[in-house]
Amino acid sequence: MRRETVQHRALKRRNVVIGIGAAAGVAAVGGIALTAQASSDKKGSTTSPDALVFDKDDYTELTETIADAAGTDHSVTYHFYKPRNYVTNPSDDTHQSLVVSVPVKIDGKAVDASDAPIVLANAVGAYMPSTVATATGVGQAALEMGSVGGGTGTGGMPSGLPTDGSIPSGMPSGGTGGGTGAINGMVNLAKLALVAGYVAVEPGTRGRSLTDSSGTYYGTAPAVIVDLKAAVRYIRFNKGRLPGNADRIVSTGTSAGGASSALLGASGDSKIYDKYLKEAGAADASDAIFATGAWCPITDLEHADGAYEWNWGSNVTQSTGKVVDQTVSKELQSQFAEYQAKLKLRGLNGYGLLTARNYDDYLLRTYLQESATKYLAALSDSDRETYLAKNTFITWSGGKATFTWEDYLAHVGARKKTTPAFDAFDLSAGENNEFGAGTTENRHFTAYSAKNDTTGLSTKRVASDIPEKLRLMNPMYHLLEERNPSRSKHWWIRLGTSDTDTSHVISANLAAAVDNLGDDVNHSFYWDQGHATNVDPGDFIKWVAKVTGYKK
Repeated sequence: MRRETVQHRALKRRNVVIGIGAAAGVAAVGGIALTAQASSDKKGSTTSPDALVFDKDDYTELTETIADAAGTDHSVTYHFYKPRNYVTNPSDDTHQSLVVSVPVKIDGKAVDASDAPIVLANAVGAYMPSTVATATGVGQAALEMGSVGGGTGTGGMPSGLPTDGSIPSGMPSGGTGGGTGAINGMVNLAKLALVAGYVAVEPGTRGRSLTDSSGTYYGTAPAVIVDLKAAVRYIRFNKGRLPGNADRIVSTGTSAGGASSALLGASGDSKIYDKYLKEAGAADASDAIFATGAWCPITDLEHADGAYEWNWGSNVTQSTGKVVDQTVSKELQSQFAEYQAKLKLRGLNGYGLLTARNYDDYLLRTYLQESATKYLAALSDSDRETYLAKNTFITWSGGKATFTWEDYLAHVGARKKTTPAFDAFDLSAGENNEFGAGTTENRHFTAYSAKNDTTGLSTKRVASDIPEKLRLMNPMYHLLEERNPSRSKHWWIRLGTSDTDTSHVISANLAAAVDNLGDDVNHSFYWDQGHATNVDPGDFIKWVAKVTGYKK
């Protein structure tokens, strides 16, 4: 081990963006050799499972100034375990590795993290590759946006990222990355976990833009979930060697990372991934996690187009200022109504059966009005008066906010995406690239979009492997069809009320599904916030302690 002191200031604002990066034209990372137990083997080779044994003495002791969720600075001394592969047969030298940070002193007071919760903070965004290959400290996981697949046009920008390549409001524009050329400075909760006394594990993952020398895509579905599962298996395989409580792993992620976190929580130990994990050389251990944190999860992709039109079909589009093709929108809404009826989900708090006809009322009563009420109640009297004067659609009475669904949609304004939002007729959506295979960059994954393809494909059907890939990528399959007994039993789900990257139904259905199974779910919305925001990180940190039973 070695010691060094790093005077690095963490992000100090309370309203932060987590889990995704946002910049265009950044070069992707490749060919970076890893150190400390990391294999340099190329795709197709294997190494001994002994390579997955965690060396608890192989660390560097660092001291940083890190701000907690309230913005208060703390001196944190921690053991940093540099990048190491979590599989024995990695596809390349850059992505299938992780770093571990373990607190030993906070403000000079010794910390024993031997049984602390382990926060698995993924940096997945837009299903693009993420890496920790050059990380030299906590919080340096980087998202690679160098070669964004998905065709042409604004639809080609991945979900969760601006179409103009700008950085979302609240996202730090700089960072302390290791010069990888990837996007640094992302807030993925690793630092907040560390300053709270938890163990932080940051995994890199393969993503949809990766190709080998033959032009074959090797990071498309289901690579991201296979990698996250392999990382969990690595942690569990090293129980007693890797500090922290391997039975109290809490996953976090945002946007596509939130979807991946939710999928990780829902699919623990599911057998449908076994062949992929075996091929990667994952450890022989469980990949179940204890709790799931998912911010604005963009998931249930095969039904997301219909849900999006149900939610935002009447709103104009940001790029055109006009409503989308209403024939297409209404056809997709009809598909959503049929799908929702088949789910037979019951709403939280005894609401009853959720259908396309009552979902607007459910969202209003359960989430939106409560979110507005919480926001307004926290304002000073004068600020509240000013806000209500500008937003006359809200009725403020008895300390509660009420409004109609139509007025709420008008308040949000323009929607981000065209139609279909996820499986674009012209194969221009990032999700089309996520379901690419072989040397084919983009593919349809819904029958509706395949039938209405505008690119001149010879077939109007989805490929035969698509149904399996959809099951591998959708948490709803594991919750409603498998009813997976090894799923996470604790769920933290958040998104902004102004987030039009996907339908509000998507997260609400996820919350209802786990609630109906008897799981603990904490789901709420951030009023007037857009995509990838987190206004209550301190509450999440406290929630982790509560659900894991951690007293220290």
